[in-house]
Amino acid sequence: MILTVTLNAALDVTYQVPDVDWDGVNRVSAVHRRAGGKGVNVARVLAALGQDVLVTGLAGGPTGQAIEEDLQAAGLPAALHPVAADSRTTLVVSEQAGTRTALFNEPGPEVTPAELAGFVRHFESLLDAARAVVISGSLPRGVPTDTYATLAAVAAEKGVPAIVDADGDPLRHAPKGRPSVVKPNREELARAVPGGTPAEGAQALRGQGAGAVVVSMGADGLLAVTGEGTFTARMPYTVRGNPTGAGDSLVAGLALGLVESASWPDSLRRAAALGAAAVAAPVAGDFDPDVYADIHPQIIIT
Repeated sequence: MILTVTLNAALDVTYQVPDVDWDGVNRVSAVHRRAGGKGVNVARVLAALGQDVLVTGLAGGPTGQAIEEDLQAAGLPAALHPVAADSRTTLVVSEQAGTRTALFNEPGPEVTPAELAGFVRHFESLLDAARAVVISGSLPRGVPTDTYATLAAVAAEKGVPAIVDADGDPLRHAPKGRPSVVKPNREELARAVPGGTPAEGAQALRGQGAGAVVVSMGADGLLAVTGEGTFTARMPYTVRGNPTGAGDSLVAGLALGLVESASWPDSLRRAAALGAAAVAAPVAGDFDPDVYADIHPQIIIT
């Protein structure tokens, strides 16, 4: 199975509106509420692709219970570790015209050192059955910024390839854990490695210990700096819609590439197609299979 880690799990609420009036009253045309956080979204995509998955992370309070109940209702296997504080809620406001999307993220629960230590032991036990692990998203309060590096190192010791998708200090620390893949977007990479081109920033992270660095660049596709060379994936056209969760679908494609030992061109083409197809879906964690089937063969890898 593929293990996904979401330390800052959330109850995602998505409002779809015709047009947002930031100074007036808005009538919501559709509401979606379900368990979220980047690792949960990755697991949803992998499950839709027929993969065995297991969701882990931290959850607590009434919101944490709602997250667990939604995962159960969705048929997503989960082994969340309990914390005392209440988990967070996120809010996405998406215009149906596909022109603008706003995301509001709560900070998450306060996690104690004892709760985090208990999770690390829990995580290590789950790795015994894992073929790959995805460690992604923000950190809740109280969790050290080098925690993703720690988890990646634990996975490496057990021979399980890890993908880290993070921002800020967690991204800067991640290569020290020697993950197989680090996946920032262009803006996250620029914050982690200021100055220079995306290729130079990616090479810098790889030089610090990451096996490969895959940079998502929106409509411009992907850049991957790997041990086998540097690759780009160029998109044939721009997909309009809700970009929230597109990076998670992309990571799902990379994780599948790891477990299948796919070539980098094949892995990147699938990842880029899944990311684009996710933009066409209204809710993070979903993707449009028709868009995926159409765009996948048209992506150019160089």
